[in-house]
Amino acid sequence: MEQVRWRVPVAFGTNLPALGDNILYVSEALSKASGGAVTLEVFEPGKLVPPFSITDGVKDNKIQAGYTWLGYDQGKIPSSPLLSARPFGMEPWEFTAWWYEGGGQAMAEEIYGEHGVHPILCGIIGPETAGWFREELNSLDDLKGLKIRFAGLGGKVVQELGASVTMLPGGEIFQALEKGAIDATEFSMPAIDQRLGFDRVVKNNYFPGWHQTYTAFHLVVNKGVWDQLTPSTRDFIDMGCTAGVIRNLARGEALQGEVIAGFPDKGVQARSLPEPLLRELQTVTKRVLEQEAAQDPMFKRVYESQEAFSASYAHWKRLAYLPRDF
Repeated sequence: MEQVRWRVPVAFGTNLPALGDNILYVSEALSKASGGAVTLEVFEPGKLVPPFSITDGVKDNKIQAGYTWLGYDQGKIPSSPLLSARPFGMEPWEFTAWWYEGGGQAMAEEIYGEHGVHPILCGIIGPETAGWFREELNSLDDLKGLKIRFAGLGGKVVQELGASVTMLPGGEIFQALEKGAIDATEFSMPAIDQRLGFDRVVKNNYFPGWHQTYTAFHLVVNKGVWDQLTPSTRDFIDMGCTAGVIRNLARGEALQGEVIAGFPDKGVQARSLPEPLLRELQTVTKRVLEQEAAQDPMFKRVYESQEAFSASYAHWKRLAYLPRDF
């Protein structure tokens, strides 16, 4: 096998379980299985490039590859959030079905190929929490004027509802909450949010994560670098990332129950968003998605592909799974 030595910056600290540590699994697995021929040298956020600029670094060939959340590319690639996390979107296994079997991968490669980048699905976790709030949420009016950290398309939804939205890297959120610069935040799953200390500052953790029903992570590789690899090496890296997807999903699902069970000892309330509020959020989300689709042809194409796949999948989902899984 040819020698591959890539420096790989990451968007999330590898100390964060499921969110950040999956790239370490992938890197170790590739190195072991190749006898050291394929080496991904992982760099923590900000060490090589800013965490929100990984795709740009790959595109410009400042780095050969990076491990990131494609939603951070929203400003330059409007369709990128659909490939990484979508409000009222698919469950993780449904997203992977669309990616591998429903044409998602081909569209992503086309979208990013135009920017000189090759994206490889390399990890996925389940829903985030709906966020951490100082005060209870009873209606959409409670979002008006709220200073909140929010990412992706969900951020556009809450902004539409009157919230003041800011984007912060994970490492800066705790301080912003503690100092009162923001009133609330979403970020990830309970085990990750706990590691970042949100539960020490605010005590209302809402569910379900309507704004991010799946969170997909990608290994992004400079397209020129990728195209120069032999087919067998490309297949080998693809296989390592596919293993990372299932291991990442398993780890994310395994860690959350124990953390939530410990909420009462910390004075944290796990609260459910009222169904009427969720229905209203869904209505606003549909409007925002349709607005985005009207403004960008590729967003429209990906959105319609996902909608068509979900409509077909629903025939199976409705009949196959126990009612508790709906």
